[in-house]
Amino acid sequence: MFGLGIPELIVILVIVFFLFGGKKLPEIGAGLGKAIGSFKKGLNEVEETATDLKKSLPVVKEITEVRESLEQVGKITGSADK
Repeated sequence: MFGLGIPELIVILVIVFFLFGGKKLPEIGAGLGKAIGSFKKGLNEVEETATDLKKSLPVVKEITEVRESLEQVGKITGSADK
């Protein structure tokens, strides 16, 4: 865990306790917990979106190929629809 051992963590916790006091620590912990939960939720949403995009890529590729074919037919027949 970031190269920190038990003694280093204890020193950090003691310093935090003296800086913020015993009454603020639960509030800070709750805020930190909510922030971590929100971050994880955001990551999951990004992963779901990426998965959805990967699933839709073959469809997009097929649509692009059909459009290119139609454009080629339009050039051949002389009716270039835009």
